[in-house]
Amino acid sequence: MTTTAAATEVSDEDFQEILAQTRSFIRTAVVPRENEILATDKVPDDLRDQAKNMGLFGYAIPQRWGGLGLNLAQDVELAMEFGYTALALRSMFGTNNGIAGQVLVGFGTDEQKTQWLEGIASGDVVASFALTEPGAGSNPAGLRTKAVRDGDDWVIDGQKRFITNAPTADLFVVFARTRPADDAGPGIAVFLVPADAAGVEVGAKDAKMGQEGAWTADVSFTDVRVPGGALVGGSEDVGYRAAMTSLARGRVHIAALAVGSAQRALDESVAYAAAATQGGEPIGNFQLVQAMIADQQTGVMAGRALVRDAARQWVSGEDRRIAPSAAKLFCTEMAGNVADLAVQIHGGTGYMREVPVERIYREVRLLRLYEGTSEIQRLIIGGGLVKAAQRNTHR
Repeated sequence: MTTTAAATEVSDEDFQEILAQTRSFIRTAVVPRENEILATDKVPDDLRDQAKNMGLFGYAIPQRWGGLGLNLAQDVELAMEFGYTALALRSMFGTNNGIAGQVLVGFGTDEQKTQWLEGIASGDVVASFALTEPGAGSNPAGLRTKAVRDGDDWVIDGQKRFITNAPTADLFVVFARTRPADDAGPGIAVFLVPADAAGVEVGAKDAKMGQEGAWTADVSFTDVRVPGGALVGGSEDVGYRAAMTSLARGRVHIAALAVGSAQRALDESVAYAAAATQGGEPIGNFQLVQAMIADQQTGVMAGRALVRDAARQWVSGEDRRIAPSAAKLFCTEMAGNVADLAVQIHGGTGYMREVPVERIYREVRLLRLYEGTSEIQRLIIGGGLVKAAQRNTHR
């Protein structure tokens, strides 16, 4: 499966050093430049280069392909650090390590891995996960992009939406329907499409509510011809499983990201409450403010524990379906609540642009939408538990 290829390659001692370096980079290099990222809608090139040199573009890619080889339990510890600052930083290398890169790690042929993974791990190749469409978001079964075989080649036609890193991508991991869904499966395959292939067109950069510097765009594929070797895994039936596995793994990562953002919102709230005064007295002395901080702290602690447990169950293979959805549902909703309380604690100041909690409030709203909405997570959790009970009843 996706993470076992990378599992346990990095010792706890080595990982603690990687984690400490990452935390230092985030706190000392990135946090002071958050307003620059906000104003320019871009992560500065020197920060990108630093992230690249630290190996962050390939931290979850196995070492044999040039990555750091972190497993998901280690991944989430880094993700909680990434969440502490502008989410655009993580977005730069998130698809390489996550939903795009893991499709190749888990399902690619040896030839495909040899061709692409070292470039992905080094950051020389930006891989983009092209799944979402105007009519198919959290449920890939509604996919309309088509791939038709033509001799030894495939010809791809379709439209993708909200594709992260599309404006800078070198490689699109494209999900397309090769046949109508039938008893053999959903008929969805995955193709590796170079961004410079004829017929690939990337639209204008999306203007979003938040996450400035994290670029998304529409991508259209018009008569895009790729060779047979571009079919991931060499099989038409790999696609849907690759998407579901990659998304489930990504949900644990997003949950950890949410915990990091919530921790930052909490820290900003405590610092503000301790210093800001009302009637000559620090507002943190007021019991209702303390109650809001208590709710924030409780949510962050619960989220962190849940993320770590979900990651542990993923690595062990114990649960790769219910736990990821539960972690993403709770942690992303929790981050929204914590960010809302942070704005409330700051009062009018919290509504001002360039104040960290204002940015966090806008940024974390997206976490409840991508890699499966909160509603989809509830269906996965509830439906999965009921189906498991029904299976046990019928044994």
